Amino acid sequence: MIRYKSRIYRAIECAALSAIVLCLLGASDPASRYKELGHRLMCVCTCNQILLECNHVGCTYSDRMDNELMAAVQRGDSDSLVEQAFVQNYGPTVLAAPPMTGFDRTAWIFPIAALFVGFGMVVMLVRAWKNRPAPVLAGGLPPVRGNDRDRLREQAGRETEL
Repeated sequence: MIRYKSRIYRAIECAALSAIVLCLLGASDPASRYKELGHRLMCVCTCNQILLECNHVGCTYSDRMDNELMAAVQRGDSDSLVEQAFVQNYGPTVLAAPPMTGFDRTAWIFPIAALFVGFGMVVMLVRAWKNRPAPVLAGGLPPVRGNDRDRLREQAGRETEL
């Protein structure tokens, strides 16, 4: 009976520990959220760099955007809300990666599809080269290969000796 109770208590402890760990996985400190969101956004000046990595001298946008991002993270806004606010203020080019919705999905699908199509074309080209017919010489004779070539060279050498 004691073993049975210890197993039940052990199972309850494991379940409680698992629940605590799962709850803490969603919690993150504001600094890591700030860095994560800052690397998903682009600076809208002419530097074309990630927001947190903008080193454009005299950039008027990066400081303002950086402050907006910090304020949104401190308010506790969700990631999607922060991204939507930046898109409304600065346009869709502020996102470092296109969203996976609507027409923007083609930006994700097209490169992969192009890779597969290109690979298929290479395979077809190699097969076509491999299966092409042997070239025919001017007199309509097929080219001689391998042992036949060596035998014919020896015969030509014997016939042309004086």
